[in-house]
This record gives sequence, structure tokens and C-alpha cells, in this order.
Amino acid sequence: MSDIFSTVFSFETACSELDIEKSEYITNMLEREKENQVQEVQENMHLYLAGDHPQLSVARITDDDCLVLYKTLEANKFVRSIDLRYNTITDKGAIVVGRLLEVNKTIEEINIMCNDFGGDGATALAKALLTNNTLKVLRLNGNKIGNKGGMSFAQALQVNTTLENLDIGDADLTIECLIALATVLRENKTLKALNVNRPLLWTVQEEPTDHFTRMIKVNKGLKELHMQKFNMRDFGACRFAENLVFNSTLTYLNLSCNRITRDGIKELAKVLKLNTPLKILDLSFNRLEDDGAMHLAEAIGTYNTTLECLNIVSNKIGPKGLCSIADCLNYNSTLTSLFIWGNEFDDSVCMAFAEHLHSERLQEQNCDIHTYVVDGKVYLSQTGYILRRHYYYAPIFGDDVPEWQIRGEHPKRADHSVVIINQEEEGCSM
Repeated sequence: MSDIFSTVFSFETACSELDIEKSEYITNMLEREKENQVQEVQENMHLYLAGDHPQLSVARITDDDCLVLYKTLEANKFVRSIDLRYNTITDKGAIVVGRLLEVNKTIEEINIMCNDFGGDGATALAKALLTNNTLKVLRLNGNKIGNKGGMSFAQALQVNTTLENLDIGDADLTIECLIALATVLRENKTLKALNVNRPLLWTVQEEPTDHFTRMIKVNKGLKELHMQKFNMRDFGACRFAENLVFNSTLTYLNLSCNRITRDGIKELAKVLKLNTPLKILDLSFNRLEDDGAMHLAEAIGTYNTTLECLNIVSNKIGPKGLCSIADCLNYNSTLTSLFIWGNEFDDSVCMAFAEHLHSERLQEQNCDIHTYVVDGKVYLSQTGYILRRHYYYAPIFGDDVPEWQIRGEHPKRADHSVVIINQEEEGCSM
């Protein structure tokens, strides 16, 4: 099956064989694709079945629907990616999706984040990776897979050589599986992006952080690492600084929502001075304060020529630190994205960043602030642009709709026109 028409036929056949009523949501999306094929022939298809689209998700995808999808796609070569976010898939449905990955040879991406499955469903998905050699992206964020699911993925990454992006953040991972993942990634050279945000940690000794920093020192493939809400302190930041200098691949490091202060930032700033490949650094919701911001400003303005994006939102930074960040932009042309909202602004900060915004040194879509004037005084306001702004959801109207998001249709307006009757003609007819 290599086109939409054979896919639709397979879907209808599967519903008939399983004696399951056809899902209105799946039917509508397949019909939508048929209409698109009439306008422009597509070689493959992205099956959009996210449960958070207000105009499309008439009913969310269930475990029974997963069984229908399995029967529909087991031999399908047309569908290359599936979006199943924000549905009601439990372990039963996740096991079926795992079976699909074992038999299907063309699906490259599955997004099943924010559903209702746990360790058993995650184990089935991880088991499929032992034989699957086509899947490149797997997102499970928000499903409580726990230690059992995390250990299963650590085992799978020892064998799998095709998966490039694994998102298991906000999944109640434990210390054991975090250490296992870090150990496996010492040898795995295929995985390019890993999200392990918000694990459940019962220790304050930062053992998982230490294992990940040691992994960073020797890993040769990872480009993106998210370690948000790791309860990381200055010790962990210093360990990152010690080992990042040996890494030649990591370009995106997310250390937001931790407990890093100026002392940890001072060591990370030393890494920036060495011009490592790091391009995006997320330090939002820590406690840098003025001293930490000044350490970053010195590194960026004097030495660094590789960092392109810096996020320091909500870090208790005062006017002195923020003005030093604004000043370093005068000497650095590489840093083009900057997010600073949630800190302490005064007139000097507003004027300093207004100069960069008006000169287009900072583009509106690359920062989270905008200027406005009241009674001749310049103020800063927050904009809707944030780092990873389309991670959990995306708009369906406007200019900010990403390519993968299906645009919404504006509802037709009711006809409120009033028929005007000529009173003179009405009087003559009477």
C-alpha cells in the first residue's frame, strides 16, 4: 500500500474485520488527505491524530482505535509519521503500537506524548526497537513509564542503531534507569537528542548528573540534551563545565528549572570562552543573579563566537546584570536569540534593550520582549515567543503555525443581512 486510496481501503477493511465502528476522527483525517492528493500528489503522509486540536478531535483515540491502526498500517508504505499526542491510549494501546513498530518498515516518527500508559506500554515500545530499523523519532513525554520503562529503553539503546531522538521527559524516571541510560550512551553513537526532564530523585548528591556529565565527555553522537528539573546545584554545573570542554558534538544544553547560582555559572562561562560547539544554552528558572549574568556577558562579549541562543528567564537578575548582557551584544554578532523576561527591569534596562530591538540587532521572533512608549517613557512587555514554543502545543491560526500543524478553518459567519422594503411601494400595493 503506497497511496492514500489503498490506505483508506485498508482502514475500512480493518474496521469491518474487527467489527469496530469507524472512528470519525481517523475517517476525517484520511478523507482530508484524499482531498490534498487531488491538489498535489504526495509520496508519503503524516497521519495527524493529536487529541488537542479543537476543530478536528471530535473524539480522542482509544486502545480500540490503536488496534484498527495496527491492522491498517502493518503493511503500509505510505504513512511515514504518526501524531497521537493528548489521547487516551493506555498500556493496552501502547502494546499494539509496539507491535506495529515490529512489523512496519517505513514509519520514521511517532509522537505519543501525554497519554495514559505506563511501564508495560513503554516496555513494548522499547522491545520493538530491538528489531525496528526505520524509526528515528519517538516521543513519550508525560507518560508515567517509571523505572521499568526507562530501563527498557536503556536496554534497547544497546542494540538499536537507528533511533535519533528519544523523549522520555516528565515520565517519572528513577535514579537507576538514569544511570543506565547514561552508561549506555557512552557507547551509543546514533542517538542525537535525549529528553530526561523531571525525574523522581530521592537523593541530593547529584549522582545522575555526575553520570551524565561523564557520558558527555566521551559521547560522540549526542547533539541535544534536556535535563530540566534535575535538582541540579553548582556541583552539577561544575561537573558539566569540566567535561563539556572535551565534547565536540553537543549543540543544545537545557539546564532550566534547577538550582544553579553564580558559582556554577562562573564555571560554565569558562566553557563558553573556549568556543565549544554549544549553540543553545537554556538556563532559565535558576538563580544567576547579577554576578552570574556578568560572567556570561564577559564570556559572550569577549571570547565566544559560537553561541546563538541564550535563555536566562526568571533568574533574579537585576539591572546591573541585564545591562551587561545588553552591552555584550555590541561586541558579539553570533548571539541572535535572547530570552530575559521574569527578571528585574528598570529604565536603564528598557533603554538598553530598546536600542537593540530598534536597530534589529534582536529580531522580534528571536526574543521574548517588545518595547512600547507611554508619556515619552520606554517600557518592555512580554511577547509570545519562547524557546521551544511549539513543543507542547501549536496555534492553528495566524503566522506562527508550524508546518506539521493542521491549520484551523474560520467558521462561516451567519447571514445577518436585512431585506430593506421600500415603504412607498408597499403602500401602493396595499
